[in-house]
Amino acid sequence: MIRAASCCTLVLTLAFAGPGVANAGEASAQPVAAMDALPPGQEVSKTVIELAGWVVAARDSEGYPFAIIDKAAAQILVFGGDGRLLGAAPGLFGSAVGDHSAPGVAGLALREIPGRDRTTPAGRFVGGFGPSRDAGRVLWVDYDSAVSIHPTATGVPSERRVERLASPTPDDNRITHGCINVAPVFYEQIMRPTFERGGVFYILPDVMPLAETFPQFVQNRAAAERADERQGAGRNL
Repeated sequence: MIRAASCCTLVLTLAFAGPGVANAGEASAQPVAAMDALPPGQEVSKTVIELAGWVVAARDSEGYPFAIIDKAAAQILVFGGDGRLLGAAPGLFGSAVGDHSAPGVAGLALREIPGRDRTTPAGRFVGGFGPSRDAGRVLWVDYDSAVSIHPTATGVPSERRVERLASPTPDDNRITHGCINVAPVFYEQIMRPTFERGGVFYILPDVMPLAETFPQFVQNRAAAERADERQGAGRNL
């Protein structure tokens, strides 16, 4: 059982999933079996759960599969176009804290990117598989800033990327040049089939206010909280 949904996420997303949600349901190339790859005992934030519910309720992904990526917790949650939670796993992110990609960074070789510019940008991105200059076909999150999701490679042994990904806390998961790494098995079994025909990626910010990154979601959440307060006050009369 995926503890990200210790019922909450699944109930929240599916509760809003009406008949017309999956208008792009064919975007998933094939059925995907759910996978929970998060470290034992690691929880998913209330913000992630509420954002998932809002995406489905507002049809913000237009029925396409989507992923919610929490840099602070080093977590990736993947949902089908119908709002069903397909997988949850740890990820590796840009070594620099920040929510924007530096101008021109997409045109640089990895070794040329200054340490301060090795950020994973925050926001809503429409992406999918496409060609790259030196890595073949990759899963692009944002082509303009050259941010993609790919399997963890041993690459530079001193970076210990495999060990960082397997550690029980997110404290050591900031190591990449800005791209997002996941375990190869999660990439092949969840990411590849789910986003074969594209999808939407929601990356939570490091430092930017959430209201600036996802303004409609924050406005909707505030309205819901006010409605709850009014209902509570009415019951107390």
